[in-house]
Amino acid sequence: MKILLIEDDREAATYLIQALDECGHVTHHASDGETGFAMASGMEYDVLIVDRMLPRRDGLSIIESLRAEDDNTPVLILSALGEVDDRVTGLRAGGDDYLVKPYAFSELLARIEVMARRSAPSEAATSYQVGDLILDRLSRKVERASETIVLQPREFRLLEYLMKNAGRVVTRTMLLENVWDYHFDPQTNVIDVHMSRLRGKVDKGHQRQLLQTVRGAGYMIRD
Repeated sequence: MKILLIEDDREAATYLIQALDECGHVTHHASDGETGFAMASGMEYDVLIVDRMLPRRDGLSIIESLRAEDDNTPVLILSALGEVDDRVTGLRAGGDDYLVKPYAFSELLARIEVMARRSAPSEAATSYQVGDLILDRLSRKVERASETIVLQPREFRLLEYLMKNAGRVVTRTMLLENVWDYHFDPQTNVIDVHMSRLRGKVDKGHQRQLLQTVRGAGYMIRD
């Protein structure tokens, strides 16, 4: 996706741009409202991420002006203002969604993907399959080539998340937030250790290697 981020907090913007880039998205950045409005008006984007409180021009004013120009680009509002009235005001101004700071990147990513798809969410799958590897979420069983694979709870969560996103690069940030419930990088090799163990159980003895490391980006599972 091509994304415009309008955010005046330099540290927050740098983190978010890096995380979005890891997921393969192209992110442009504006640090004030006037610049952001000019960029949003002059270029086409799949999604706008707009901080509510900005220098030179506030986020709601940007959204209202875009909507007045019949610009229907999906907008996710970011704000430290989290009261019900604040969220209602933001949505009525033309925002498609509203996320309160601090937020988890995985939630932000999911929200902008839903807005970009503009389709009803499908029912959650009860099982996943990649090649001859099958994971059943209800019975908590994993099989490859009809042979049972015994996984520890964290290994199961890791494999489940990878299979849920089969064919897509899954970044360290996404794994830390969704598998370990960390919203920061502990600067350890915990992911590498678990991926190595998981490879030993899933791929060892099979000609086709399903678990892949994408250098500089993260991990992927695909047939």
